[in-house]
Amino acid sequence: MKKIIVVGGSKGIGEAIVNALVDNNSIINISRTAPSLSHANLKHYDCDVLNDELPDIENADTLIYCPGSINLKPISRLKLEDFREDFEINVVGAIKAIQRYLPKLKNGKNPSILLFSTVATKLGMPFHASVAAAKSAVEGITKSLGAELAPTIRVNAIAPTVTDTDLASKLLRNERMIENITERHPLKKFLKPEEVADLASFLISDKSLSISGQIFELDCGIVNFKI
Repeated sequence: MKKIIVVGGSKGIGEAIVNALVDNNSIINISRTAPSLSHANLKHYDCDVLNDELPDIENADTLIYCPGSINLKPISRLKLEDFREDFEINVVGAIKAIQRYLPKLKNGKNPSILLFSTVATKLGMPFHASVAAAKSAVEGITKSLGAELAPTIRVNAIAPTVTDTDLASKLLRNERMIENITERHPLKKFLKPEEVADLASFLISDKSLSISGQIFELDCGIVNFKI
């Protein structure tokens, strides 16, 4: 049984990850709201990762940082504060968590760190300047820390396409938008959070001990296929 710290495990992809892992692992969730799930293997800390001191945790094998943002505006409407806020949520929060729990991870069993990017770093999508900039930094951290922490700690990231969560609700708010997003993807679908959780479960498991410094595009074909 691994001891897994999940930052942001009460909603969306983070919630799906907690649900997927909790039966067979000890889960520490850190977020501003408690998960809806109650389980003997789940412990929750109320914490705003950007503004509060992160809780002291005795030991850990895995850190998963889930918080993110979808801030879609034309460049003429993006303020410098938008860029700062997206960078804080996606990058500074992840760094804060990594620095806090790195000493614990170094003593863990086959330890790993999992971060989250977006397909927008590869596609060059309109209105994504702020979030794509922040997530590109996440990808840089993944590769740099993967090299720095080898061979002790593996570091990987998942770059999902549109996922059916509250965070993406504005993109999926009516049938026409759902149809348009579905058609844009060569596999004629977008993601369910459980699909992302399945990949996350594999990447932190002992089945992936040879994988580090990688960005996994969970993209329904949108990045590499032309239609």
